[in-house]
Amino acid sequence: MQSQTLKRSTSRSPSAWYSPPLPHHHDPILTTLSHAISNSPTKPLHVSLSKLLPSLTPSHVVNLIVLNPHSLSPHSLFSFFNFLSSHPTFRHTLHSYSAMSHFLVAHNMLPQARFLLNFLVSRKGKDSASSIFASVLETKGTHQCDFVFDSLMIAYTDLGFVSDAIQCFRLVRKHKLRVPFRGCKYLFDRMMKISSPIVSLGFYMEILEYGFPPNVYSFNILMNKLCREGLIKDAQMVFDEIARRGLHASVVSFNTLINGYCKSGNLDEGFRLRSAMEEAGIRPDVFTYSVLINGLCKESRLDKANELFEEMCNRGLIPNDVIFTSLIDGMCKNGRTDLAMGTYQQFLTKGFKPDLIMYNSLINGLCKAGDLKGAKKFIAEMSLRGLKPDKFTYTILLDGFCKEGDMESALGIREEMIKQGIKLDDVAFTALISGLCKEGRHLDAERALREMLDTGMKPDAAAYTMVMDGFCKKGDVRMGFKLLKQMQSDGHVPGVVTYNVLMNGLCKQGQLRNANKLLDNMLNLGVVPDTITYNILLDGHCKKANPKEFGKLKSEMGLVADYASYSSLISKISGASKHHSRR
Repeated sequence: MQSQTLKRSTSRSPSAWYSPPLPHHHDPILTTLSHAISNSPTKPLHVSLSKLLPSLTPSHVVNLIVLNPHSLSPHSLFSFFNFLSSHPTFRHTLHSYSAMSHFLVAHNMLPQARFLLNFLVSRKGKDSASSIFASVLETKGTHQCDFVFDSLMIAYTDLGFVSDAIQCFRLVRKHKLRVPFRGCKYLFDRMMKISSPIVSLGFYMEILEYGFPPNVYSFNILMNKLCREGLIKDAQMVFDEIARRGLHASVVSFNTLINGYCKSGNLDEGFRLRSAMEEAGIRPDVFTYSVLINGLCKESRLDKANELFEEMCNRGLIPNDVIFTSLIDGMCKNGRTDLAMGTYQQFLTKGFKPDLIMYNSLINGLCKAGDLKGAKKFIAEMSLRGLKPDKFTYTILLDGFCKEGDMESALGIREEMIKQGIKLDDVAFTALISGLCKEGRHLDAERALREMLDTGMKPDAAAYTMVMDGFCKKGDVRMGFKLLKQMQSDGHVPGVVTYNVLMNGLCKQGQLRNANKLLDNMLNLGVVPDTITYNILLDGHCKKANPKEFGKLKSEMGLVADYASYSSLISKISGASKHHSRR
């Protein structure tokens, strides 16, 4: 068969065109080829083989490589192979590539063999592992295939054809060949970067069962990846596999799993592992304590966290900045700024330098405690240390000033954020709106709400309701309902609190008919009125009733909990009102 392309040659079974090598004395073509190659320095191949080339087949090339009747040097034979590759009338096949690969490996021309196999894999592409493997196996002769299969797995891996690389290994296992150690390791390392940990784990267990040597480092990497994806049960299984394989878990093994359990909220299992760690003769290190202390702080178990901190120090371990940050953050979030300040001083005496995260924790704790003066001191200290407040820092301060009613300082923070190119987020805007509303600056609050909308953010229902409440209390119920429509157009479903704000505004304006209509709308939309809703309405009705009856009716308002009791009381109010008007 002449001039077969690589693609065409592999579309048929190899045995359909390949035959075992003939004894070289029965094939004069091999002798002609050998002489031409030997004389190629003086007579170019395309000249000496001009008559033979049109009838030359891949089988001839394979036989020449396998038999090498005139003992041609490996480099000269490889040069001839490359000459044929560039000749327009000749196309190599899988078998000629495979035979040459074996030949190059046998003569220790490993870089050339690797290059040839890489080229073959890139030409054949995805889903070609089975056909290339079959060809390599059929042409192996007495050669060992370890390097070839290693190189094939690596080539497929580099090209991103992971399934083909896995298929190569499985074919090796099927034919009971030696484990391609380098190829397996290379593929596993790549899978750990690009594949899911479950898939990587499955492949690793597969190669282990076939004799790939296990090591604790690989188990640790697998555990870490499983823990990061929250697959703690699978990570535990990998940890147990370490002992099952006759290995000993390291401090990293224990720490990885302890960290996984703590981050998943299972501190009890984390502490159980710490005990198992010590029973195995492995002393917990700073990382062990760091993980456990951080977990305790997140669960607000500060006493236990401090106890563990003291234990660590008593054991001669020096706490790192991560541990101090966890403790200080936990103390600040739980309102224990006094303890946080003490721990901060201890942190400084150890020679550590606070970073932005620690300052933010301290500033947040002080702002929540209402100690804005102390928060400002830390801002100044940050500046002295060359640290700039970030978005979180500014937002904490802005929220703190708003809650304390110091709107001028809050607006000053806002201006500073704008100057620094820091955009306000929904948290900052909501804090600002809340503060302005509390100060009765409903127009400024409404402007902040509009600004928030203009920047593409969607205020939450609470922000809308606060601004609506400000307008309604000022008597501008129309603006309240305008904001209600905006709120609904943003996809929010108004709750009972929002309706109560509008209801209160209507009742204060004496618009009881509209207030009752709003009640009907609430009920139709499935919003359940609460006692506040009914009492707002009753308060409005009572103010129009007989003043003598007002006190009596007012005393019954606290008992109203549903529509029926409300309707009953309204009837009494209406009756009292009519009796008063007749008099």
